[in-house]
Amino acid sequence: MLNSSFWRYPIIETAGYFSVVVLCLVVSMALFEVVTKYKNWEEIKNGNVAVALATGGKILGICNIFRFSIARHSTLSEMIGWGLFGFTLLIVAYFLFEFMTPRFKVDQEIENDNRSVGFISFTISVGLSFVIGASIA
Repeated sequence: MLNSSFWRYPIIETAGYFSVVVLCLVVSMALFEVVTKYKNWEEIKNGNVAVALATGGKILGICNIFRFSIARHSTLSEMIGWGLFGFTLLIVAYFLFEFMTPRFKVDQEIENDNRSVGFISFTISVGLSFVIGASIA
């Protein structure tokens, strides 16, 4: 049986947080894939810069939320719970962005490689991740 102090070594703790956040990131990106009307990775493979920007913003936003969650919460379960709650708020923000732009459909514009919309999507994801992260901390 391992000594409980084993888990307190910074290298072990860092590897644990890293592993859990990567897993949460994969799950989060899979959920975003379901929510968007286009296939993120297929569009990126085909050179769609708008999708790459929007997806990059989501990845950066999710990682930023988990950064705040790691910094604030002392247990792994709290970190995961608050991080996933923050991710849920980021999904809500995604739907609000679509709702607040009635003149065009965000997903359709991003799928059509409208880089302006992709950049705004990137900025919203990253910007709101700071607000969400500060609030869960």
